[in-house]
Parts: sequence; structure tokens; C-alpha cells
Amino acid sequence: MRAEAKAVTIIRDNWGVPHIYGKTDADAVFGLMYAQCEENFKGIEQNYLYQLGRQTEVDGEKSLYTDIQLQLIADSTDAIKDYKNSAPWFKKLMDAFADGVNYYLYKHPEVKPLVFRHFEPWYALMFTDGSVGATETGGIDLGETMHLYGGNGTERNGLINQRHTIENIITERETGSNGFALSPSKTASKHAMLYINPHVPFYFRDEVQIVSNEGLDVYGAVTWGQFFVYQGFNPHCGWMHTSSYADVADAYAEKVTKKDGKWYYEYDGQLKPVTTRQLVFNVKRGDKTEQRTITGYYTHHGPVLGSSGDKWLSLRANNRSYNALLESWLITKANTFAEYKKAMSLLSNGSNNTVYADDQGNIAFWYGNYMPKRDSKLDWTRPVDGTTPATEWQGIHSLDEVIHVYNPATGWIENCNSTPFTSSGASSPDKSKYPAYMAPDGQNYRAINAIQLLKDARGVTLDDLISKGYNHYLSFFDAALPALFEAYKSANDSVKNSLTEPLLIMQQWDRLSAANSVATTLAVEWGTHLLASLPHVQTVEESTYQTDRVSATLKNTDPQKQLEYFSDAIKSLQKRYGTWKIEWGDINRYQRPADGTTFDDKLPSTPVGLVGSQFGQLASFQSHTMKTEKRYGYSGNSFIAAVEFGPRVKAKSIITGGVSFDPSSKHFTDQADGYLNGHFKDVLFYKTDVLKHAERSYHPGE
Repeated sequence: MRAEAKAVTIIRDNWGVPHIYGKTDADAVFGLMYAQCEENFKGIEQNYLYQLGRQTEVDGEKSLYTDIQLQLIADSTDAIKDYKNSAPWFKKLMDAFADGVNYYLYKHPEVKPLVFRHFEPWYALMFTDGSVGATETGGIDLGETMHLYGGNGTERNGLINQRHTIENIITERETGSNGFALSPSKTASKHAMLYINPHVPFYFRDEVQIVSNEGLDVYGAVTWGQFFVYQGFNPHCGWMHTSSYADVADAYAEKVTKKDGKWYYEYDGQLKPVTTRQLVFNVKRGDKTEQRTITGYYTHHGPVLGSSGDKWLSLRANNRSYNALLESWLITKANTFAEYKKAMSLLSNGSNNTVYADDQGNIAFWYGNYMPKRDSKLDWTRPVDGTTPATEWQGIHSLDEVIHVYNPATGWIENCNSTPFTSSGASSPDKSKYPAYMAPDGQNYRAINAIQLLKDARGVTLDDLISKGYNHYLSFFDAALPALFEAYKSANDSVKNSLTEPLLIMQQWDRLSAANSVATTLAVEWGTHLLASLPHVQTVEESTYQTDRVSATLKNTDPQKQLEYFSDAIKSLQKRYGTWKIEWGDINRYQRPADGTTFDDKLPSTPVGLVGSQFGQLASFQSHTMKTEKRYGYSGNSFIAAVEFGPRVKAKSIITGGVSFDPSSKHFTDQADGYLNGHFKDVLFYKTDVLKHAERSYHPGE
């Protein structure tokens, strides 16, 4: 490993961003993993505890059913087999991945891992998708897993606090991500541009550059513990992944019976044996660990994740595969549109949409990547009948069969976790040409905002693109406010008198959030009440029709109830803060605690004018109280970049707070102001620029 370390140079620039240079791709991967460990070994270990289904070793019983799901879905035996059979050049990358982490642990004996004291190369094949919600369960939740695998004597404490319910999924995924691409016809420089804007929990990814003498030169965001840039760019092209609602995983309702102590399931008029695998869990109990073995069940459809009523629910999906990791790597080395499409044609990304731009002026969008062929007459958003061949998949759609946009005449593309059928104005895909399962989702207010900002844009500069991405307009209230104003007209005098002042503020409001705005405070509090009143949904897909659901609710809510929601919001603010006339920035704050979790009203914090993206704002700042009076941000904008693909790539970026996890480092919060206000730093992409702004240059281990 010392020889590997000597072949790698890490240069930390004036923002602390690591630029890793290696002779080979494997050298660069070694350096990348070492640099990640320097920042956040804890985050790396947490991600692999999750991916390997071993969280009970730290969390105890409360993570048992999540671990059961994950061990059922991804078999480490298969990953080891994939590693042993992998191409020699790719095996070198996985070896370097493990070596980089293990060398860091060797050189830092003071770092005490919770579980993993040694990383294996095949671990990388358990974590092949860098998105925040990478594991597809086909809608099977933890309650259904507990229903089947709970058994007698199994403790269920803690499950209620972490059930992966439909409502929780919706809350997590509605925070969303944004990807924009502009063709040369839209930009001042006449070069294509890309805007990368994922919304994830704060500090979820690192900002890096990795370079080798074998043609690797990529900059962007790396999810902790992975050796590929997940969202980013190289000298020729760039890509932004947004979480997809394309239906890529299905639950099968299996009809089971027990004979002679063994389970069977009905299929095509016959009984087929349920296969089993022993799952082993080391469950922490205080200072001790209890080993528990659970029998996992499988049908030919896939792992049986749970049960509902008398039916078992098996999952068919593409959560973990060799090709998924290979695809994630190969796109980083693509230099042309054709090369990028070739990498994407491995068809193994199961959870993401892709927005793309390059230096030849191409822009493109794919709504998903791995897309099974199915009978379009069936409802695939709910469990399908597992007893019949009629519900079997019929192969995988090719890349060009997936919903896509290539070089639209309109000159722009947007995706905000929203329907692809409005992604490029008049150049959007034709919904009638695709089966319903490809895009079972609807529209949201972020997409409406993005469309308004992009459709008539001309002569856009890099700073203009950033400004659009940080636009503060809250399009949700274009629907909500007229209904409120109309309700106020028909109210009796006593109600009108009690609401006159706050209603006047809302009438005068420009629907832009701001730190010094009382209207923003009222809007967020009232809007939260409105969203809470929406009818519960039965599927994740149903939840995505945000604009339709809000419009229907407003239409079916009588005027008196409309005013009650607004009045309740005022009373809630009055109760918590002593007045409803409070500026948004006084209660909406940015703070980065030393331990990452303990927020404190008495410690310094920064007022924030941004709000959560559920109200249509593109730049998302999700906040709530943390056993505090004030609200603190915890999720939303993370690594963000605006990129222009000319003869030389030009880019600006920002990251939540700063790249360091050390509270004593100047890079702990040196990017906070720029992050909150949309003032991006220049990306130092070329080595000559990196050297001009170098703070430290070293080999791993020095």
C-alpha cells in the first residue's frame, strides 16, 4: 500500500477541496478513498452498515427489519462472486477502493471503527448507486416485512420510529432534485450548460476531483464510500441524476401453502417450492451482542420482503449488480455523447433520471435507464398477481426506448422529479407513445417554476444559470393564495376583522421568500397546514401528482375551512413565538453543530431566506425545530454546480457549509454564506489553477 500511496498526490485547494492525481485509474481511486476517510470515515462506515444490512450491530433491534430487507435484497455471496469474475482492470479499481480505506485506518490507529476494521474489495459491489434512496422495494414497507418475519418472541421496539411508510417515502422524496440543461442557442457563450442541483440530507456527499494518466479527469460529488463521481463533469460532458419515479421494481402477491413443513407457492397451476437462505444478524443489546438467524424466503420473482393479509410479497428489481457499478464508472470517462450513451446502454441504473450536456453542444435527458418491459394493461403501481405468467417481465427496454429528449428544438431541459412530459416545452416527449409504467408520475411546483424560468431565456451566462437555480419564487402559492383571498371575501365581519392585517400582508407579498419577510413566515406555516390536509395516498406514484392533489383539495375545501387553516397558522406562530409578525430569518436558521446533530438556539447561527422545495422553490432548505425554538436546516441543496462546456470547461460550485467535518477547520463553514445566498466559488478544474490556489500537497499517509 505504501507504493500505491507514493503514486498518488492529493492537493487541497483554498476551499479544502481535494484534487487527487494518480498515475493509473486505480491510483486515483486509492487516493479518493483515502481523502474521503480524512473527511468522514464515520459516514463511509454508516453507508456500508446500511448496504450490507448490518446496522443492528450498532443500532440494535430498531434497525432489524431494515437489515432484513437489505440482506434479502442484496446477497453478499453474489457480490463476492461478481468480484472474483470481474474484468482484471475493474478488479484493480475495487482493490484500490479497499486499499485506500484500509491504509487510512492503518495510518490512523486513533480512529475506532464501530464495526468495519477492514474493508473488502467486494463491498463496492454492494453499493452501486449513489442516490439517497438507492434501494428499490417495490412499495413493500417495513411493516409488511415485520408482518412476515416478526415471528414469536421477536422484539419490535423502535420500529414505529423508523417505519418506511408511504407517507415517509413521500416526505423524503418530495424534497427532490433539479437538473437543467441549456443548448448553445440559449447561452451567451454559445456553449451548452448544465445545472447540477441534488437535494439530499446535508453533508451527504464530498466534493472532489480525480485525475489519472489513463484518461480519468472528473469533478463533482461523491457519495461517501463510493469510488465514482455520482453527479459531475469531465472536460467534455456532464451529468445530473435526479431521483426517478419511473416504475422499475415490482411487488408480486404470492399465494403460499405449507406441506410437510415446507413452503410452496402457486404458479401457473402448479406448486413450486419456496427457496430459503439463512440471514445472520448480530444485534446489539447494551454492551453485549446477540446473534440471531432468520430464514429468508425467495420465489423465482425474487426475495419475499413481507406479507399483506394471507399473501406473501416478493420483489423483482435491479438493486445490486456488477453492471450497475461498471456503468457508474464508465460514464465518468465518457468523452462524447456516443460514449456516454454506450455506458448508459448497460441499462443498470435502477433509480435515476439523467440530464446531460457536452462540449459538442448536445443536451439530453433520460427518464430512467433500467426499464423492464411489461404488460401495459396492468396496474404496476400495486402488487401484481404472482400466480400467473401474465405478470412476468418481458425483457428490458433499450436506452432509446426509454423516455428521452435529445437536442430539443426548444433548447432547454428541466427535470425536478416531475413528469417527463413537460421536460422541454413543445419538445417534450409524447405521452401517448409510451406505456404508463414508464412515467406514472405527475407534476410538482418546482417544475412549474423551472419551466417559467427556462422557456423564454436567452443569452444565459453561468451566473444567470445560478441565479435561476436560486430563484426564490414559491409557485405553490399561485394556487393557494387566490383560494384564500376568495374565501376571505365571503367571511363574516368578525373573521374579516381578525384576519385583516395578515391577509393584507399576503396580498402585498410578491411570493418570493426572504429572510426579512413576515409574509414568508405566514406562508410557510399556513402552507404546511394546507399540505397536511391533503388526503392520504395509497402509492408513491399517487403522491407525485402534487399540483393536481393541491388543486383538488382547494376546490373541495369550503371557504370557512380555508380560513381556519390560515387562522390556525397564525395561532400556531403566536403560541410558539409570542407573535405571528416574525421575520422568516429570525426563526429559519443555518447552524452546523460540532457533532452534526445537537442544535442550540444559544449558539451562533445564520438567518436563511430559503424555504423547502415542496412550495415550488428550486433551491431547497428543509428546516424544522430540533428541540429548539428556532428552525434549523437539515436537508436540501447539497453539492451544486453550474457548468459551461466550451473549448475549456468553466464551472462554479458550492457545497453545504464546507468540505471539512472538523469544527476547528476554517473549511467547516467557509462556504456557508455562498451556499445560502447563491454565491458560487470558481471550480479549479485545471491543474495549473489548482497549484495557484493550493493549500497543501501530500501523498496519502503523510
